[in-house]
Amino acid sequence: MSSHRMAAVAGSLVAASFSAVVALGPPAAAQGPEPGSDKGGKAVDQAPAGVRLTTLLPERISVDNGSGKTTITATVKNDGTRESGGIRLLLVGFGGLTVKNVPGCSRIAEGDLPEGSHSGFSCPIDNLAAGASKSYTADAVFALDRTGKICLPVQASDGSKTFWQQGPVPFGTTNPSPNAPATPLLLGTDNAPVAPDGGELPRTGAPGRDVLPLGAAGAALLAAGAAGLWWSRRRPGPRQG
Repeated sequence: MSSHRMAAVAGSLVAASFSAVVALGPPAAAQGPEPGSDKGGKAVDQAPAGVRLTTLLPERISVDNGSGKTTITATVKNDGTRESGGIRLLLVGFGGLTVKNVPGCSRIAEGDLPEGSHSGFSCPIDNLAAGASKSYTADAVFALDRTGKICLPVQASDGSKTFWQQGPVPFGTTNPSPNAPATPLLLGTDNAPVAPDGGELPRTGAPGRDVLPLGAAGAALLAAGAAGLWWSRRRPGPRQG
């Protein structure tokens, strides 16, 4: 992805309109640690003094074998000693994992998604107090005959910096349950789908998911099969509305 396109992505995310359609319950704010894992996460740009932002994903999700429907709770935390100020959490799907809706968040237009992604939402957060966390429950669909990944960047509200990014990290199983009502998928596991008759289905995505080090300019793109790791330091154009 060119630097010009990455800047366009950051700018358009801020201006995207809200489109929460399915009511899964409002985002929940909570104090203290939340259950989950920060597996696959790393700090990117330096956060303001006293602010330490991270994210959590569930260690396990359950996918309905008939519909492919699932829910994923994404949590952003401020483990620092000072409030965060305005930030935003992005939930972006890759491969077999499609993010369908995140109540309280705005859908990222298809043309503004990072390379390799097909779905995503941007969740604005006015401020996150020191020691506080905020969770969003995403309505998603997982195609069990494919590999799937999710990415959670935490950015400044204008998209100029990415303080933390978890992923793209896979959900999957090495022991599929095609005849059960649902299949449990584990965080950080590459999916090895098996057809109902026991035959192996072709895997999608390249083996391995190496994470590239940060570039000197502070912008990078990681191609891990169909997934990408992206962020942008460039400040987008003036915000609209």
